[in-house]
Amino acid sequence: MAAPKTQEAATQGEEDGDGNRGGTGGVSYEDSKDCILEPLSLPESPGGTTSLEGSPSVPCIFCEEHFLIDEQDKLLKHMIIEHKTVIADVKLVADFQRYISYWRKRFTEQPITDFCSVIRINSTAPFEEQDNYFLLCDVLPEDRILREELQKQRLKQILEQQQQERNDDNFQGSCMFCNEEFLGNRSVLLNHMAREHTFNIGLPDNIVNCNEFLCTLQKKLDNLQCLYCEKTFRDKNTLKDHMRKKQHRKINPKNREYDRFYVINYLELGKSWEEVQLEDDRELLDHQEDDWSDWEEHPLSAVCLFCEKQAETIEKLCVHMEDAHEFDLLKIKSELGLNFYQQVKLVNFIRRQIHQCRCYGCHEKFKSKADLRTHMEEAKHTSLLPERQTWDQPQYYFPTYENDTLLCTLSDSESDLTAQEQNGNIAIISEDTSKLRALKQSSILNQLLLHESLKN
Repeated sequence: MAAPKTQEAATQGEEDGDGNRGGTGGVSYEDSKDCILEPLSLPESPGGTTSLEGSPSVPCIFCEEHFLIDEQDKLLKHMIIEHKTVIADVKLVADFQRYISYWRKRFTEQPITDFCSVIRINSTAPFEEQDNYFLLCDVLPEDRILREELQKQRLKQILEQQQQERNDDNFQGSCMFCNEEFLGNRSVLLNHMAREHTFNIGLPDNIVNCNEFLCTLQKKLDNLQCLYCEKTFRDKNTLKDHMRKKQHRKINPKNREYDRFYVINYLELGKSWEEVQLEDDRELLDHQEDDWSDWEEHPLSAVCLFCEKQAETIEKLCVHMEDAHEFDLLKIKSELGLNFYQQVKLVNFIRRQIHQCRCYGCHEKFKSKADLRTHMEEAKHTSLLPERQTWDQPQYYFPTYENDTLLCTLSDSESDLTAQEQNGNIAIISEDTSKLRALKQSSILNQLLLHESLKN
């Protein structure tokens, strides 16, 4: 094998037949290198050799030294120091173990100089002080083809894994925020966290290795770490309050640890989801036309305060809530004289009480929203609002659900504005009269009046 490795001091210490290296009563530097500082293991495969395929370790390309797959950096460091060989763009290698195995075999067939670029260091120094390093990169067509083939195989495996997870109805997991158990398809749990806790990690069909992804997120929460800003807190309640108030119920998009859980990161060699998305946006802008005649606006649907019913307009939604739940939002607005911000606070207050399964009429708490809805309809508590000071609080300026489109449909009517003017709720700002005298003296009206008086 044409490997650039030196064999210095391979038999050091053999000249001393008594085995005394470095003097008596002490341990020399060479002896210290022979100390056993870690547990040793015998080869498990027949014949005393380690199998490459399916092994948890990766061998060096040039020698028999092995490194764990998780210790990839140690292998690369070993190859630089011992063999003066550098692999370029390692992060773009889809399957590092197969990549190493391939070149380990090829380097036994041909010299390293047939594949690698030679980089000479200390070129201005005397010849004996100069040294050569070897660079293995995708400039070599064979290396480029190998990397692309490994990428295709990895993509195929990922798509097969994704399809298996999409069709798996034996998924079992619990919510990270309310500990509710879910059985069936993974989408049930992911949709629950997005709908009930505004925690959205993406569409279920775009995620792969979902179990490992959820375990990674759960481990961070167990370590009292915010998923977005990744700060650590002293207890679980402080962490929950932080994520809720700061709206940090989402993952950090800059954390590359999560890239392996999204299919988009496997589509193109060496491109992350940000680069792929940026290319899509540029292509869209390049083909964008000024003609918007075929634009079709899709109306937003607002969700009922008490059930899952959706309607495209607030009028339809108010009719539904009045017929199904005996809750007349427009009547309450008119009777209490609510302006826009007061309507927002009232809606957010009701949303929060329903989310917590608590009746705002009698303050009784229930196990599920269905039980709460049955109670409120039977007891006629849907229209039994508490005192204004209970819900007319600054904390209810903030939406209970980030995607609550009902808040976007609320508005002040002309009659509301007229009533506010009559009640004196609208402040009237007077004109600035501090410079009125100067304006009168410099006004052109003075010249016109003087000219008219001279005519007469």
